[in-house]
Amino acid sequence: MENNSSAVNSKNMKFKEIAAYSLGLFGFQAIVGLLNSYQAEFDGTILGANVALVGILILVAKIVSAVFDPIVGNMIDRSKSKNGKFKSMILKSILPLLVMSAVVFIDVPFKENKTAVYIWIFVTYLIWSLAMTLGDVPSQGIASVLTPNPTERTNVVSISNTFKQIGFSACVVIVPVVCLLIPGGSKVFVEKGQQDAKMIASEYLWTAILTAVLGCALFALIPLLNKERVPYQSGEKTSFKDMIKALKDNKPLMLVIVSYFLGFGRQMAMGIQVQAANVLLGSQNLVAVLGIVTAVGSMISMAICPVLIKKLGEKKVYILLSVYGFAVSILSFVIGHFWFLNPKNTLLTILFYASLFLIGLQFAAVTLMPMIMTADCVDYYEYKTGKRMEGAAYSILTLTIKVCLALGVALGLVFVQFSGYNDVSGEAAVFSTHTKDIIFFAYTAVPGVLALLSIFPMFKYDIVGQKKQEIAEELEKRRAGKQE
Repeated sequence: MENNSSAVNSKNMKFKEIAAYSLGLFGFQAIVGLLNSYQAEFDGTILGANVALVGILILVAKIVSAVFDPIVGNMIDRSKSKNGKFKSMILKSILPLLVMSAVVFIDVPFKENKTAVYIWIFVTYLIWSLAMTLGDVPSQGIASVLTPNPTERTNVVSISNTFKQIGFSACVVIVPVVCLLIPGGSKVFVEKGQQDAKMIASEYLWTAILTAVLGCALFALIPLLNKERVPYQSGEKTSFKDMIKALKDNKPLMLVIVSYFLGFGRQMAMGIQVQAANVLLGSQNLVAVLGIVTAVGSMISMAICPVLIKKLGEKKVYILLSVYGFAVSILSFVIGHFWFLNPKNTLLTILFYASLFLIGLQFAAVTLMPMIMTADCVDYYEYKTGKRMEGAAYSILTLTIKVCLALGVALGLVFVQFSGYNDVSGEAAVFSTHTKDIIFFAYTAVPGVLALLSIFPMFKYDIVGQKKQEIAEELEKRRAGKQE
């Protein structure tokens, strides 16, 4: 009995495991962030595509590929691999992810044929999405089996998701560095003359190759150095009907999923960050400024989140961060509007960047909390039914995240298209206050409003505090009894 209790309440993971998991998520998200931030701009600048239509194609590709998420989840739950059901699936994803992350940024020779271009964009992104799913579902789901200690799991998820967030924003640093390393580079996203087309296309491709190689190398650390400690029955058959029933019966998980869908707009800012930098700061090369200012706030948010959870519980922390996100996003938009009218005003300039930092403080609600809550929901389902279905639960979560990300990008690019952004071009492009207001509204206010909507399902979420601890301790007793 003491051993069972100590397993639930003591530290189980070594430092190298936490580091491997964190760096692995960093590498994986560096690839995801690159496509999320730069694919639409590449398709518009190099392939001559309409960015609003690209956003729609991305959304459709995500929805089509969504059927693959439960397939991967089912494969995980039925796995008999001696290497671990999550780790073996991660290893299978690395090669296709590496190849397709570069293929998406190839400058095709048939750009004059717009139909062929749009087909190419859709097909390559769809295949990339399938490859990404193959790694995304197990890399998220493995968090639920790394340790039986719920407090340790929360801390590990917090640390790893901080690295995940940094990785997602890493492209804003990687892109300028690659541009400087390539002979004749550093012109990407600034000079768009025909004479520079090949150089700009080359910079995109080399950025994608470098990010893919480094990202996949780090991603491989997860299966190489981590252990799956929570026991499960491998090889158990699970039909899609069983998965749907399991999700239907898991009310807390459904609340998490519905909440995430309602808050999909929080993904919008990253999807239009390149365009926002060009409009608001005068150059797409300054996307790092926007990204880093917000990312610093986001990292602080995830660092303090475990402390807040310990004092308040997941439910209250999620609601608190979401309401805060709404308030500060609206404030940022108002400050931005007056700054656009008076760009040389020092006080408004300081307030503008300060508000972006403050916006970042909410992002633990969208990057960290769903991971923690889903792991708790997996425990809850095992507590109620005796079955663990991490694959099913995390496949639905990753499906939700990807669809919401695609929705956010698509909606953001629609705002960009109707703002007049594409009517202005050239190195010295001057955007009107009207264009700036529309893009910044999509960058701040819309995500804030949708963040507020996301709190309503959370009022019924109850896997917190003493109930959460009791579930963990009861599961540990049952597992110990099966081993005896």
